[in-house]
Amino acid sequence: MAPKSNADSQFVWMDGKFVPYDNATTHVLSHSLHYGGAVFEGLRAYATPQGTALFRPKEHFDRFLDSVRVMGYSIPYSTQDLIQISHELIAKNGFKACYVRPIAYINDSIRGLKLPKTPEVHTAIAVWPWGKYMGDEGHLKGVRVKTSTFRRADVSSSLPLAKISGAYVTSVLARREATLEGFDEAILLDPHGFVAEGSGENVFTVKNNEIITPSVGYLLPGITRDCVIQIAKELGFSLSQENITRNQLYVADEVFFTGTAVEVTPIREIDHHQIGTGSPGPVTQKIKETFFKCTLGQVEQFKSWIDFP
Repeated sequence: MAPKSNADSQFVWMDGKFVPYDNATTHVLSHSLHYGGAVFEGLRAYATPQGTALFRPKEHFDRFLDSVRVMGYSIPYSTQDLIQISHELIAKNGFKACYVRPIAYINDSIRGLKLPKTPEVHTAIAVWPWGKYMGDEGHLKGVRVKTSTFRRADVSSSLPLAKISGAYVTSVLARREATLEGFDEAILLDPHGFVAEGSGENVFTVKNNEIITPSVGYLLPGITRDCVIQIAKELGFSLSQENITRNQLYVADEVFFTGTAVEVTPIREIDHHQIGTGSPGPVTQKIKETFFKCTLGQVEQFKSWIDFP
């Protein structure tokens, strides 16, 4: 869970300053709090044999700045600025490994929905220790998942390539629904009934050693998703991006989630249907093992994915 006091994080970076955790606050009338107009990102830093390294920070901060632009905002920081700030913040907090959360938001200077052409936008980065998103048991043995009654919004009325805070309300509701019904996570369908993604993860299936993941359109094409696509090809697996039905999930040999928070996590059950043997399968395990080697800089082809101060 995220820290509830400064026991986990001592400092947050806000608008150019390192601020004590308990002082890193915004006003209750923050425009982004009321209307969901903040944009955010999430990436991890890993403890490697060579020291603490950010994992694919360029791709994450490029996407963050793209999200800022999608909202019509502007901030005075480049990708390289944000990478450097993140390294400094991690060191200032004394972390060897942690989660990194950049956010851009509008404070209480604006009332109502109407925004000026160039609103004042604040930028912050927080870091905190975060273990396995689905818990150690879920990470090792696989998780139980429910197909949600909530669906991803149509692309004509959403911005699926941007990480906008208000867009995650559907994810919160889907995850809550699944949790209240005794499941670990949810899978959301798109408006046409095809599999889109989890509440905050991408989905991969394996059938007869062929890996399939939903096509981009109604989902956020995750950076971990891209890692897995590249890893799978490097390992010689056949991989395609296409529409997936619920039926395909139920009869798959293996299904797994990918994402910055969830990393690579097996799925052992969907809607009370056991997936494969009910245990993480060999393809998932091979992908997962290789991914974690990449986070430590131990795969030569993908050493550029980690970034040191």
